[in-house]
Amino acid sequence: MRTLSFPQGAGNGNEMPVLGLGTWRMGEAAGRRQAEVAAVREAIALGYRLIDTAEMYGEGGAETVVGQAVAEALRASEVRRDELFIVSKVYPHNASRRGTPEACERSLKRLGLDAIDLYLLHWRGSHPLAETVDALQALVARGRIARWGVSNFDTDDMEELAPLGQGGPACAANQVYLSLGERGPEFSLLPWQRERGIPLMAYSPIDQGALAGDEGLGELAADLGVSAAQLALAAVIARPGVAAIPKAVGSAHLKENFAAASLALDAGVLAKLDRLHPPPKRKTALAMI
Repeated sequence: MRTLSFPQGAGNGNEMPVLGLGTWRMGEAAGRRQAEVAAVREAIALGYRLIDTAEMYGEGGAETVVGQAVAEALRASEVRRDELFIVSKVYPHNASRRGTPEACERSLKRLGLDAIDLYLLHWRGSHPLAETVDALQALVARGRIARWGVSNFDTDDMEELAPLGQGGPACAANQVYLSLGERGPEFSLLPWQRERGIPLMAYSPIDQGALAGDEGLGELAADLGVSAAQLALAAVIARPGVAAIPKAVGSAHLKENFAAASLALDAGVLAKLDRLHPPPKRKTALAMI
């Protein structure tokens, strides 16, 4: 699978796969836990190596699901820890100088890990960005996270962030809502990040499944011998500098999504997709789910 590199000064080590597994809405009900653990285990067996979660998801429940699945996979020698790329996020209200490391330690405990590969500020809150950045850089220095980044930051937020924490590790990634149905970040945010080599992680890249029923997309996908969802997902990761983290629990969806990473789209197909779902012609507010 293709991978994305991080900007210079944003931490050494693993590159990030362009396709991963999202875990939003996991960990919310005890009765679904074993099925969710099994889904993450299956994802790892299929070849998923990027797994995204957050302390917000199920109030830590999703991290617990991921932690159990990873621990089982490691014990079964299905994967090595250095092959996995685990992402988690800190709540904005926890992102103070003191609260950030405390939240990180709780996440590490739920995940059963010694370090998180990428730790994100989930969205901007009331704590000063400089304070949060200092706390994140300190976590890198202590080896509790390999690198840090942000989520739901628009271009102006990234510009404000850029000069902070000079001398320490830089922002490694920004995770935002990007799909064929929500292409707003392509106008200014994605170009800004590309210029600086900062990967953009796309959440809800299939519009929470809505694009699977898109008629025009379905017709084009049928011509290619794939599903509408696969085409929608392949279109997102075809953009340079973009990774995607669709959530899936069912075996069929896990396999379908993973196969989309191997789908190559030529210029003609991309042009047809632009006609079906045109790129933005002006700046719009960053969408959030």
